[in-house]
Amino acid sequence: MRISRWAVGVAIVVASVGLTGCAQDNSPAIAPVTKDVGDLQGATVDLVVGQSLDINTGDLAVDSYSGKVDDTGVAAFSKGRKDGGTTYNPGVKGLSAGSTKVVLSNSNGGIQDVTFTVDVAKN
Repeated sequence: MRISRWAVGVAIVVASVGLTGCAQDNSPAIAPVTKDVGDLQGATVDLVVGQSLDINTGDLAVDSYSGKVDDTGVAAFSKGRKDGGTTYNPGVKGLSAGSTKVVLSNSNGGIQDVTFTVDVAKN
């Protein structure tokens, strides 16, 4: 009888631990900040950790922009792309609290670089 009680106890613990992995993250979703690329020159964009800046490229191809982030510990650039029928704008994601300069360049000739600042705060 001791073995069966022990087995039931172990089964309960294993089931509890297994279900813990299925728990949902109840933290609220952080909506992205959306800006037109033409509005970013010289601007400061405020984000919180985990939040993204979605950059609307207008009539220019989403994959024509590349980005350089001065402090890659604070923010990261993601290149725009088309995947099947879905279009993803280029963007910048806040990684940790701080401030960094971002420079967007366009592969189409004659388009000026866009330089702006991203300030990231703890959420």
